[in-house]
Formats: sequence, structure tokens, C-alpha cells
Amino acid sequence: MTRTPFSQRRTEPYGPPALHRRLQAEQPVAHLDWTERGGDVWTIAKYEDVRAMLSDTRFSSDRSNPLHPGHQAYNPKSHQGRIIEMDPPAHSTQRGRVMGEFTVKKIAALRPSIEQIVDETIDAMIASGDRGDFVDLFSLPVPSTVIAKLLDVPEKDYDFFQDKAGVFADGTAPNEDRQQASMAIIDYIATLVDARIERPGDDIISRQLAAGASREEAIGLGHLLLIAGHETTSNMISLCVMVLLDRPELRRQLDEKPELIPGAVEELLRYFTIAETGGLRLAVEDLEVRGHTIPAGSVVYALTNTANRDPDVFPDPDRIDFTRGARNHVAFGFGPHQCLGQNVARLELVIVLEKLFARLPDLRLTAEVSELPFKEYSNFGIHELPVAW
Repeated sequence: MTRTPFSQRRTEPYGPPALHRRLQAEQPVAHLDWTERGGDVWTIAKYEDVRAMLSDTRFSSDRSNPLHPGHQAYNPKSHQGRIIEMDPPAHSTQRGRVMGEFTVKKIAALRPSIEQIVDETIDAMIASGDRGDFVDLFSLPVPSTVIAKLLDVPEKDYDFFQDKAGVFADGTAPNEDRQQASMAIIDYIATLVDARIERPGDDIISRQLAAGASREEAIGLGHLLLIAGHETTSNMISLCVMVLLDRPELRRQLDEKPELIPGAVEELLRYFTIAETGGLRLAVEDLEVRGHTIPAGSVVYALTNTANRDPDVFPDPDRIDFTRGARNHVAFGFGPHQCLGQNVARLELVIVLEKLFARLPDLRLTAEVSELPFKEYSNFGIHELPVAW
């Protein structure tokens, strides 16, 4: 019996693939051919099932396992400390050690620093002329600078840091170039860690070392913070600005009622759900979901983008409603691997929406959304966003 072929590729920027929607409505748990990856996959599409799966550590996240669908991204030089790639008990120990760095209170204290970064990036945009690529001018520099400050990267190294992060985030770049950029970042962070071992400072790496992290764990954590926190936030900044420029009625709502901005951030996170492969797992034993037995060794994909459009949870899910109260979305995942840096991302997005349009009221698209080059790999986003101001 021939199974339905599966693809994670989107065909339009404002919604999940049609197949994913159909699976949610007709086959909430499905066994499909994933020819793009040379195998098959089980998909889980309903909100409640996705949350249950992401909470169950029998769906393994350990990318060091050759059977795991994310094994191709496994790198032994950075694996220790990359907590999204490991299972308990190592995951529990390391996540517990670092969670205190990302509390709401601690991240809120970063607001003045992030506001300065956003203002300085807008200043640089204005100084560059009256038009350009918003991704290059704004979306990439803001999150990489925030992370550089968190890691206490010397300012003289910011250009190197941003350049390598940009190459790694460029899905159109040759794989060899992306791998070299990743290794350059790992090597650079290793020098930071070695410097903190010798001369501790007031930064995340120093505090993790003092709390018992090994050198290798600290290197992996630094690499994770840059790679995971940089590209996803960059993509969300671009998509938020795109939709607000493309749908001026939404922008007017925020202009007239700035108090809607935090709710708008949650709704846009739900709406776009950009972490395409965040729900990939490996079943380590036979597991049952909705009466279906998923055999041990199976690749399983929690379709978070479809879960966030589940009409049983989000009525009229394709409509953007800034008053929805969508904080129960799963754009940051769920369970033990829920995104550690979500409070940083939220704050960055809120500050961007507070400041960008106030300072650049004439900001506008210079290309149709249908013409924009969208990303088709691990995180959904835009390669370029041509704008004028």
C-alpha cells in the first residue's frame, strides 16, 4: 500500500502546507513517506497530542543517536551543552543549572540594553540611505548583538560574530560554508570559555562555569544560544514587519493602541510558528497516540505549525487577532525542551514593535510579498525583505 508523501515545505507565507491542514482534519496521527529525507515519518497534528508528545521523553531528542532525524546536525565538539539535543538525565541537570539566567525578572532587566541596540540599529539604517534589505540592515544585527552582549563578546569582535552567524543562517549558502561558519563560531566561543576559566566575569559563561559546567558544556551552551537564539528571532522580526507592512490595518491597530503590542507578539508567534523542525523526535519504545501504535525507532514529527492553527483551541485560527490571548501557543515548543530563550525573544520583539514604526513612520515594502524569497529549511523566514523609509 502506497503511503501519502510528506513535505514540510510551505507554498505560501501565511499558513502551514495544505497537507498539514488536511492531516489535522482527516488523519491527526499519520504514517507517511518522507522521500526528501529518504525514509518515512509519523506526524502528529492536533494541539493536545502535540503537547502530550513534546512532554514525553520517550520521544527522544538525543541527536547523538544515529537514528535520530536530527543526527545530521550533530557535532561532538558542541553537543555537550546543547541541551535541545539531549535527553534526561544530562538534559535535566544542564537545563536546571542555566534556567535561572532566563527568568522573566532577569530578562526584563535587559530592556535598557536591548532598547539601545534597537535604537542604534535604526540609526545605522537611517545613515545608510533611504532603502535597503531589512533582513541585512536590522533583523540579523539586532539579535546577534543582544546575544553577543549576553556572552560578553568584546565589541571589536561583533562584526566577526554577526558575519559567521549570518552565513550559518543563510539557507542558500553551500553546506560547506555553513558548516565552516558553525565551526568558526564554536572555535571562537571556546576562546571565550578559556578566557572566562582564567578570568571569570559577570556573564552567562562565567556563571555556568562557577555552577559546575565543564568547559565542553559551556562551549556547547554558548554555541546553542547564538545559533538557536539568533536565527529564530531574526526570522520572527522580519515576518512581523512584513505582515504589518503588508496589512496596514494591523499596523494601525498598534499605532493607535500600543498596549496591544505584547499580545500582538504572542499572536504573530502563533500565526507563523517558524521552528519547523523543533518537533522532530525518535520513538525509543512502542508508543500509542490516538489508538495508533508508533513502533520504537520511528521518526515522529509534532506539527507545531498546525497545532497552532487547531480550531478546537484557536477559533478562526487563520485570522490574526491581537486580542486573542494566544500565549498558550506552542511556537516555543512545550515540555522539557520548551525554548529556554523565549523571554529574550519576546522582549526583543516587543521593543522592535514599540520603536521601529515610531522612528520610521514611512517604512514600506518595495516588493510584493508573493515575490519575497522565503526559507525552506529548519526555520521558516525570509532571505530578503526590500524596504524603503
